[in-house]
Amino acid sequence: MDQSPDLVRGTVVPIVLALLSEEARYGYEIVKLVNARTNGRFEWKEGTLYPTLHRLEAERLIKAKWLTAESGKRRKYYTLTPKGETELGRRRAAWQQFAETVNVLLLGA
Repeated sequence: MDQSPDLVRGTVVPIVLALLSEEARYGYEIVKLVNARTNGRFEWKEGTLYPTLHRLEAERLIKAKWLTAESGKRRKYYTLTPKGETELGRRRAAWQQFAETVNVLLLGA
């Protein structure tokens, strides 16, 4: 089933925050992980992700640090800040309430 670009776009920030709550990650790793975990249903491109990472960093929800990967390549790793953890909790609660409300309307559940 094709995913609506509008629906996917609206979930980029909470998904990024959730993935970074698991561990530090670099941008391309996040893109690959989203594509893998959704079995390709969300086909993120780097052009979708990097503006979001920059905005979240400017908002101090995440922080970045250059590290050398096992391959020897330098990569910019992102982690959640305490402010980002709080925002993730807020967005998870909002998402749950939103999903429950939409399910009532669409599915009669």
